[in-house]
Amino acid sequence: MNVLFLSPGFPEEMKYFAHGFAHVGARVFGVADTPRSSLDPYVKHRLADFLQVANWQDEQEVVRAVHAWVRGKTIDRVVCLWEPVMILAAKLRESLGVPGLSVEQSIPFRDKVAMKAVLQQAGLRTPHNFRCKSASEVWAAAERIGYPLIIKPIAGAGSADTYRCDDKGALERALQATRHVPEVSIEEYIEGEELTFDTVCAGGKILFENVSWYRPKPLVCRLNPWISPVSIALRDLERPEVRVGRELGRKVIEALGFRDGMTHMEWFRTEKGEAVFGEIGGRAPGGRIVHAMNYSCDADLFAGTAEAICQGRISQNLTKRYNCAIVFKRAVGNGGKVTRYEGLEGLMRRYGEHIPVVDLTPIGEAPRDPNQVVVGDGWIVARHPDLAQTIEMSERIGTDLRVVAA
Repeated sequence: MNVLFLSPGFPEEMKYFAHGFAHVGARVFGVADTPRSSLDPYVKHRLADFLQVANWQDEQEVVRAVHAWVRGKTIDRVVCLWEPVMILAAKLRESLGVPGLSVEQSIPFRDKVAMKAVLQQAGLRTPHNFRCKSASEVWAAAERIGYPLIIKPIAGAGSADTYRCDDKGALERALQATRHVPEVSIEEYIEGEELTFDTVCAGGKILFENVSWYRPKPLVCRLNPWISPVSIALRDLERPEVRVGRELGRKVIEALGFRDGMTHMEWFRTEKGEAVFGEIGGRAPGGRIVHAMNYSCDADLFAGTAEAICQGRISQNLTKRYNCAIVFKRAVGNGGKVTRYEGLEGLMRRYGEHIPVVDLTPIGEAPRDPNQVVVGDGWIVARHPDLAQTIEMSERIGTDLRVVAA
């Protein structure tokens, strides 16, 4: 099977998916807006061929260039697991006659207001929201929704350019901070825990499910750089407080008509136990969540996703064995280089058998900007069959481990 893979080297997780397609026997044709020489050797040598395009935004030119490049070849799948080029991937599918999400089907996965409109029509609970292109529209929407509220980009990902506003002053500041965003969504703020519902699908059938629990919410972490963000891939998906989100997620996927590949949905669990939809992407989750899924099952969902897309199945054993926490660290101190790790040895003595990964910014290198790099100054995996033990380990890693820049 010939697979056209958009952006095989960025974000970083994409190289593992590209490798996964090669692993299941597909010939991978990579397309990117960077030269082949910039690719990690891990993926570079597994590509059957590679095309560099000048600019993702010039979709008409990309389609023309791809058609000229693949002339004489049969392309069986067009794969895109990165949010910004989903619509381009759909245009390539339509022009090449390849099965998969069309442009019309892809739009609700990119446009948050259109997304919620489809789901509201299906009778699913979503935050009240309005599309706004001007400050006057924002203020009018705020009057209708009330405070607190959320302002976020219509086509954003993660929590970039996303703000909670508790009053008019906060909304004015958020408007100033989002002046570069052409369209925003003004949404009802949902109070509750924030979780994910992640799937691998084939032919519209869910082959694998994951629920990860954010501790605390991503927006809280982004606004408080001293916090070590944690997400926990949960082992027991039959717990009542988890099952309500799975039931919502399955209805969301059905309503949106998703067929093949990965989805990443975020939802809220209120104090009353209600599951409220947040948003969904027809793509792989970021924030090392796929790694957490792998470590929770001792499996390879990068190859599993490729097998689902190419062959309609996943042949691996995907039984959940562990709760798996990913803890992201942020350097402390005002120095230009990481000079030491504090508390790591003690944590490894206490929990080492349950920590399969320690990947921190190397000593001597400059600390990273957590607003630019999701992993900040490194990440640690802690896993255990017992959820309380997993939470304890993640909290100790968050408080006891310090990456010091001096």
